[in-house]
Amino acid sequence: MRDPRHPRHFTDEFKRQIVDLYNAGKPKREIMDEYDLGKSTVERWIKSINATGSPRAACNRTPEQNRILELERENRRLRMEVDVLKPSGADIRSKVRAIAANEGRYPISAQCRLLGVARSTYYSMRSRADRPAAPDPAAPAVVAAHAASKGRYGSRKIKASLERSGVTVSRRRVCRIMRENGLVSAYGRKRFKVHPGAVNEADVPNVVARGFGGRAPRTHICSDLTYVRVGASWNYVCLLVDLYNREIVGHSAGPRKDARLVKSAFATLSFPISDIEVFHTDRGSEFDNAEIDLMLEAFGIERSLSAKGCPYDNAVDESTNRILKAELVHRETFGTTRELRAKLSDYVNWYNNFRIHSTLGYMSPVEFREAGLSLPESSK
Repeated sequence: MRDPRHPRHFTDEFKRQIVDLYNAGKPKREIMDEYDLGKSTVERWIKSINATGSPRAACNRTPEQNRILELERENRRLRMEVDVLKPSGADIRSKVRAIAANEGRYPISAQCRLLGVARSTYYSMRSRADRPAAPDPAAPAVVAAHAASKGRYGSRKIKASLERSGVTVSRRRVCRIMRENGLVSAYGRKRFKVHPGAVNEADVPNVVARGFGGRAPRTHICSDLTYVRVGASWNYVCLLVDLYNREIVGHSAGPRKDARLVKSAFATLSFPISDIEVFHTDRGSEFDNAEIDLMLEAFGIERSLSAKGCPYDNAVDESTNRILKAELVHRETFGTTRELRAKLSDYVNWYNNFRIHSTLGYMSPVEFREAGLSLPESSK
């Protein structure tokens, strides 16, 4: 007896031979018994071939029947797209699950084409039971590097930090681990546009002239001020940045934007102020006053001013202020000036001794200085 799970397939030539036997006068029952064929099958072949000469159903349909079949196929296709695409998601495993969920309703091959999944991929993944992926062995190191940076590092710096520890991992892998663990880096925000006041018209040249690299340690210092919200009012932070290695060599914070704030930053220098040869700033009023002029003159420090309305002339300090905002100011709250100063001091220590910089070959400013390296003259 034939196994119904393995239906037979007949060629067109065989079907025509069966019909020829019937047309020659052989009884239908004998044909059915001899060739083990069903009555409906034999009758369908006889009707089709005697009518059109073809045993294929498509050749024996009326135009109206063909139109109805086409509409039914289109309807099934649209239903399949709705049923399959809705839960499919974007990743391959979700697509495989969607195909499997509709396996009894729509052809596997059609669903695979619809979702862009190779049939071999579907059957391979379908044969394996869904199981949670094994934890990435690099995950603990990535999480620890992110924690060590106090949540400030992104994928680039985490990758560089791990390489310094002898752990090689791709940036794409770091991004995935960060995403899976809900880790994000500190990032910059749109800056508040300051409305300029009176411009310093002093006839002082731009000695630095955007030559931010190739400087000796502690000889060329740049500075700028930035705004910080403290309680219900504004405070200001002044940073002194060494062009040699981007180290913050001096810092201060206070409620007033004046010469006293700038001099307070100089008071935190860990080296003699006389080591400084050039002091570069923008043309802000806090740098344009007799107190600053007297201090610089007393120690033989040359002034250097950016061109009017050109922040690129002081790009190093502008960049440092942006990093300060992203990694400290926007991540903390400050109730008092004293609290701001304490947190600023802690951040500067971390920035100089531990924060790696891409400009310095992913070394910290102190490491770079102690290694006796130097930046090329074209460095920004």
